[in-house]
Amino acid sequence: MANDPKRSCFHLVLIKPSHYDDDGYVIQWFRSSMPSNSLAALYGLAMDCADRRVLGSGTDLVVTAYDESNTRIRPEWIAREIRMAGRGLVGLVGVQSNQFPRALDLARRFRALDIDVAIGGFHVSGTLAMLPGVTPELQQAIDLGISLYAGEAEDGLETLLRDAAAGRLKPIYNHMATLPNLAGVPIPFLPEERIERTAGRMTTFDAGRGCPFQCSFCTIINVQGRVSRRRTPDDVEAIVRRNAAQGVHSFFITDDNFARNKDWEAIFDRLIELHERAGLRFKLTIQVDTLCHRIPGFIEKAARAGVVRVFIGLESINPESLAGAKKKQNRITEYRQMLLAWKAGRVVIYAGYIIGFPADTPETVIRDIRIIQRELPIDFLEFFVLTPLPGSEDHQKLALAGVEMDADLNRYDTFHVVTAHAQMSREVWEKTYWMAWRTYYTFEHMRTLMRRAAVTGFSLGKMVNMLVSFWGLSLVEHTHPLEGGYLRRKVRTDRRPGLSIVPVWQFWPAYVAEIVWKHGRMTVMAARLLLVRHRLKRDLEAQLYRDLALTPSTDEAALELFTTTAAARMAAHKQRRPLSARA
Repeated sequence: MANDPKRSCFHLVLIKPSHYDDDGYVIQWFRSSMPSNSLAALYGLAMDCADRRVLGSGTDLVVTAYDESNTRIRPEWIAREIRMAGRGLVGLVGVQSNQFPRALDLARRFRALDIDVAIGGFHVSGTLAMLPGVTPELQQAIDLGISLYAGEAEDGLETLLRDAAAGRLKPIYNHMATLPNLAGVPIPFLPEERIERTAGRMTTFDAGRGCPFQCSFCTIINVQGRVSRRRTPDDVEAIVRRNAAQGVHSFFITDDNFARNKDWEAIFDRLIELHERAGLRFKLTIQVDTLCHRIPGFIEKAARAGVVRVFIGLESINPESLAGAKKKQNRITEYRQMLLAWKAGRVVIYAGYIIGFPADTPETVIRDIRIIQRELPIDFLEFFVLTPLPGSEDHQKLALAGVEMDADLNRYDTFHVVTAHAQMSREVWEKTYWMAWRTYYTFEHMRTLMRRAAVTGFSLGKMVNMLVSFWGLSLVEHTHPLEGGYLRRKVRTDRRPGLSIVPVWQFWPAYVAEIVWKHGRMTVMAARLLLVRHRLKRDLEAQLYRDLALTPSTDEAALELFTTTAAARMAAHKQRRPLSARA
């Protein structure tokens, strides 16, 4: 069939770009830690287009997907494959603001090879949604002959492909006005050869999109909307079964807030049925808000459905900071009850914590982290710099007011400082950010986390692996664990344009020495934690361990969590009042 002269071929290449580190090298790993749901969603939609032969019965649509966080992208090789097919398009997908400079650099190389390129993702969508006109970096892309795609692809990918095949691509495809129904549409999917490049062979899917809350730093609500749209339980079962057929049993459900998916119970019930009746074994990671424990049966069903990890946007323990960010759903008086409920379900807890709210100083940040260590049963705390991401309300306000922000989009990765702070210089703010990682991930606290894991029944071996990963990626690799991985790869010639290419004789000795030094440090830490594991395994009283974080308190108001600031004391006082007096 491929040699049939009456048939033609169109090659769609989907690429999720990475971004540059501070030295200008592409951030890439032998095994990356976080798979891309955008890539999975686009691949699933594109394969459906191929099956339906949307380019005509005489044209075969061939689809290839790459994630640059674990695969080197060679534009010259890809361009040659497209030319061999006859026609094609490179789609740079899921491009966030910090990835846009790298995406544009790749696109420029493809355009120089006369290959059509389209760029989509949160930066294009959020910028067009929240700012007037076309921003300079988007105009630069258009001037290079690159098409920009804003919005979700369920209703627009077919049109984009037809225009590309016909040679009539438009500068902008704006689908922001439509929020497509997700029920029954082609499911997110990646082939096994892509998934095996992620640590733990994990893949992703979104069971729903949209979030009802109004956090001012969030881009999701302005790109995916505030109305809950969701896949059906049949869709979710199809995703699980199709991946199980290729040996994949670990899933990250990427809904920004799965607890507000209106079909959460029906989806959990179906997953429970697959576990308990069909005998399928799989593990889930979900994201929820801090009030999910108030939903009757939510946490209990989550645990039965296979949820083993949960990510919670804690953001701060200062009520004043939470109110300023419009994070009114976060109530510090609910934190301990909510976290202890997840602990009772034997679920590992990840929590996000933002540094850079107006009241933050180096001293208050360290103080609050130590309170969290003592009083909240969180396993892994992930730190983020408060960043005005393009597409967020925070960015919109600063941009329209003409407030100075960093011009380099590569730094908008939530662990670089890109604007001013009322009480900290940029240098102090960034130092405080990295100090937060060092303060939380001390050996002493990691030992405490392992003792708590022994009590709750979590595998101590897995705990060692995860602690070494978080400690090593943040404090040794100096990157955020969410965009980390195993064994950092640096390609000497894949450096940001404008920076010199280091000579071979200088690059390789430095790179090898860096790998040896970093892995030596991580090996020493792993050995120390393995010794803790060995001792806990032999300790007959390990499961009797209790500390303040694991113990429900009869006098919550006496905790430092509620006494350190005036706002915290007010929150505790309000919580103690009768319901009739709180209105």
